[in-house]
Amino acid sequence: WVDWFKIHGWPLSPYNEEYPANYSGWAGLRALPEFNHDNPEVREYIMEIAEYWINFGIDGWRLDVPFEVKTPGFWQEFRDRVKAINPDAYIVGEVWEDASQWLDGTQFDGVMNYLFAAPTIAFTAGDRVDIEKVKGSSYQPFPPLYAKEYGEKIKHLLQLYPWEIQLTQLNLLASHDTARLLTIAGGDKPSVELSTLLLLTFPGAPSIYYGDEVGLAGGRDPDSRRGFPLESHWELDVLEYHRKLIALRHAHPALRTGSYEILYAEGTVYVFARILGNEEIIVAVNIGTAPAVVSFEVTSLKSKPSKLLYGSADVSWNREGESIKLSLNLPARSGCILG
Repeated sequence: WVDWFKIHGWPLSPYNEEYPANYSGWAGLRALPEFNHDNPEVREYIMEIAEYWINFGIDGWRLDVPFEVKTPGFWQEFRDRVKAINPDAYIVGEVWEDASQWLDGTQFDGVMNYLFAAPTIAFTAGDRVDIEKVKGSSYQPFPPLYAKEYGEKIKHLLQLYPWEIQLTQLNLLASHDTARLLTIAGGDKPSVELSTLLLLTFPGAPSIYYGDEVGLAGGRDPDSRRGFPLESHWELDVLEYHRKLIALRHAHPALRTGSYEILYAEGTVYVFARILGNEEIIVAVNIGTAPAVVSFEVTSLKSKPSKLLYGSADVSWNREGESIKLSLNLPARSGCILG
């Protein structure tokens, strides 16, 4: 078994820290000795684990820090062997930054999309973000963003990967490795609702960290890993809008796989459309502390979505000469969905 690990000398010292470990441990932890992935026996052992659980019936693999496996071809073989058993198995990697090298179709189906989480929280929570809860993290939901800057970051993100990859990204707002969204936002509930609205109307696979749907707070790891609260401690209003938004996503294919087009991004107001065939849905958010009235030309839609599917707003479509304009009166710190 010696060649299965990265041994540097003798004797090995897994327990007595007065002596050097003489082997590599993940993040320097002696309890987590690193495998030698260059060893064919190690490689085969891990591949067989992956195959065993796919045969057992799991739906896929979430891979922790996969970028730390440096052996060429390792994740390509992993994908080939998993997909040979179940072509629909989902393989998602924990990659916090630009993951283009992992999303070339030969390795992962998607990654944990912190590139969505960071600007979304910076936009919806703004200067409410508790910097102590996020500084030093691998993602940065600060400084505050207004609609224009947020739109630019979303546009860049949507251009980063092919559309097929966008639809398989694991989008999130918090995880076991971050503080919880409610705590990051200083307890501000509208920040959580607006972030959740943007999450559940974005292309990809939305991921809700357990407890966020009932208003669970939590600081940095390990505080973010609290037990799920008893029902008597649930924030029922938070649960209700999660249910509504999830139901809308299920009911409207455009919210899942439709194209994403920014219609307006100025000041505190951000408006975009999701379009799939004849289905056109508009999502609008006002992060400001005052009501916002905006009017803008819309040239790319065939219909005039006006029915409120979620939230509240005054909506009107008007013709000015050759132009068709959408006018919205949005309450403070609110969002809506029009269909």
